[in-house]
Amino acid sequence: MRRLPLRSLAALTAVGSLALTGCGTETGGAAGQTAGAPGADRTIRAQRVMQLTEVHERTGMTLLEGPVFGADGGLFVVDVTAPEGEPKVMRVDVRRKTKRAVHTDGRGAYTSAQFSPYDGRLYLTDFAHGEIVSLDADGGDPRTFFSGEVEGAPMNPDDLAFDRDGHLYVSDSRGLTEGKALGRVVRIDRDGGEATVLADGLAATNGISFDAEYRGLWFSELTENRISYLPVGGKGGVTARHTAIRVDGGVATTDSIAVDADGNLYQALHGRPAMLVYDRHGERLATVEVPARAAEGLESATNVAITPGGTKAYMTVSGPAGGYLYAFDALAKGTRQSNGG
Repeated sequence: MRRLPLRSLAALTAVGSLALTGCGTETGGAAGQTAGAPGADRTIRAQRVMQLTEVHERTGMTLLEGPVFGADGGLFVVDVTAPEGEPKVMRVDVRRKTKRAVHTDGRGAYTSAQFSPYDGRLYLTDFAHGEIVSLDADGGDPRTFFSGEVEGAPMNPDDLAFDRDGHLYVSDSRGLTEGKALGRVVRIDRDGGEATVLADGLAATNGISFDAEYRGLWFSELTENRISYLPVGGKGGVTARHTAIRVDGGVATTDSIAVDADGNLYQALHGRPAMLVYDRHGERLATVEVPARAAEGLESATNVAITPGGTKAYMTVSGPAGGYLYAFDALAKGTRQSNGG
């Protein structure tokens, strides 16, 4: 998720209290890049796949997030501000360009989605209520996986990542609404029984993803426009962390993160319908953007899922014009780290 304007933060609160919440790329050269020296930052222009949502009358907005491919090839997407009775989780057939609702409820404001490698269930972060819930692969059987305080403070869970064993790593955006650096990275055991703070004092922790080798976590701090790296040991231990990339986003701020098979980082932006791509050493490789003629009324590109084993990428784009799915060719193949979160 992203730093929401005041009306958006109010909408999240309202959502929680209602009823009590096949395309190619247009390119300027080979491999979807504009002319320029090898390794130079190039532009990849994404193509519209389909519109998924319109602005909700009851919440005054729509905000798509958390695209993630299921085992059957369906793309699951959440709508953060969908009110009760409208789809909060939907399944998209990207080839047929069809969608169907798979879950709604009267409470959740879900900001990310990810399938667990341990039990195969779909896990959702409820930003407004500090909870993590799970659904079965068809969107049914809702369960509260985790709720309550972590080391004496409530969470605002935003994005999440799983390690190989199914333990959860959550970006806790605590402090966002107060403008204070109270954000954290939290590890939760796969049975939900133990939660540990791995890093704190962060400025609205947002995107989170393991690197290609599962040696550490990349995470973004939305109100500082920076990406940090957090080495993680085999049992979730942490040695140190450091700022790895300072994002020059202009009016835009850092949202979710995905990582492809080559270790490249896809940094989503709030405030601009675009993503920035960096290699693991911090070199900016590309900018993925919605063509200017289609960008009016679109304010953010919140997240991306790269087809597992393929290079077709699908990013969620939203604004006053509605919620859309856009596609582009990624720089490398998709893996678990590039599938939602």
